[in-house]
Amino acid sequence: MAANSFHIPLQYLRNYVAGRMDLHFGKASSVTVDTDAYWHDGSPFAVWMEEHKPGPEEYVCLLLALAPHLQPSFFEDILREYIPEGGNFIDFGGAKSQYHRGVLPTGETMLFILAGNDVNKRVELQDLLLHSSVFFKQGILSLETVPYGEPRMSGRLLLAEETLEFWLTGRISHPRFSSEFAAEHISTAREWEDLVLNDHTLSQIREIEEWIRHHHTLLHEWQFGSRMKHGYCALFHGPPGTGKTLAATLLGKYTGLDVFRIDLSKVVSKYIGETEKNLARIFDRAERKKWVLFFDEADALFGKRTEIRDAHDKYANQEVGYLLQRVENYNGLIILASNFKANMDEAFLRRMQNVVYFPIPAEKERYILWERSFPQRVRFASDVSLHHISKEHELTGSNINNIAYFCCLKLISNQKEEITSPELLYAIRRELLKEGKG
Repeated sequence: MAANSFHIPLQYLRNYVAGRMDLHFGKASSVTVDTDAYWHDGSPFAVWMEEHKPGPEEYVCLLLALAPHLQPSFFEDILREYIPEGGNFIDFGGAKSQYHRGVLPTGETMLFILAGNDVNKRVELQDLLLHSSVFFKQGILSLETVPYGEPRMSGRLLLAEETLEFWLTGRISHPRFSSEFAAEHISTAREWEDLVLNDHTLSQIREIEEWIRHHHTLLHEWQFGSRMKHGYCALFHGPPGTGKTLAATLLGKYTGLDVFRIDLSKVVSKYIGETEKNLARIFDRAERKKWVLFFDEADALFGKRTEIRDAHDKYANQEVGYLLQRVENYNGLIILASNFKANMDEAFLRRMQNVVYFPIPAEKERYILWERSFPQRVRFASDVSLHHISKEHELTGSNINNIAYFCCLKLISNQKEEITSPELLYAIRRELLKEGKG
């Protein structure tokens, strides 16, 4: 793919902004732009524009949001030409940030460039862009939320990070985990046959896979869209190490969806309103991408609401209420994982399409796990009976995997490939002691 040539669209935007300034300061009778808006150079930016075909106003909005990322002084340079003595030009809007030293465009900037001070046109454009434009609907463009009581259009005009990345590099990488985005992309190299569960639990997992593959047909072609919610929410519950996370990652792997695990320790905040903001960042971004959202140890956030005894309880319950709303409206798959179903809020349980129990493997499943956990090169001595081990020791898949890892490390260290019964039993006792079961 060809390299980007941004000088043509940036020159177009510069001419457009200058045309508006000329009109505002009485140097022209209309906004005229001679430069061709588009540049068909085969670059990611040009290809994206040809595919999405923004209208003239939308194209200007996209360029306004892009400009500071390419030329930090883009707007200051233009303003300096018309206000050489400096000072605030309130009609132009714009905002400063903590680190960026230049002017960042706001909704007010967008309206001024497109409509000047024509109040009726400004109202018309707000409705057209914010409520009808696919770029705002899909979150490619957005306005930063402002404090209550301040004009909505004073929020910064934001360009989605993945859109900017594609324009610049032709790639879209997963968002980085941070305090601002407390979700981590998770995946697996394992296969369905590595998920050893009883038949009933496996059939419930397959039901979720069927929904992922066919829900669009069900909602639209079979016209169920007006009779049922568009998303799907499932609860995975059971002891640790029984396959809940593996099942979630396999569902993503085999349906081509990205799975993001939400770190609730980073999401939940003691400060009023911060938890909702943290959740909003994740849900807003996920809705555009149809991610699978995996809330591990979900009872920390989805747990039972308490009686209101103080302000803390009141706001904690408000957080749960907000979460209920976002879960209800999410169009994709949400998986909540908990060790104890009884800890979950009943309001959430009522909204589940599927409640899947992951029990500790039975003897039959444990035997399969033992057989599959060791590499083929490992041999078992004649005194090792995996059938007996499976019968006598109630272990999870995670336990068995840990034991196999420890045994293989010892074999390598001792330059051996055969494991004896005492060595295996020692590894089992070690694992049980680690969990306080020995």
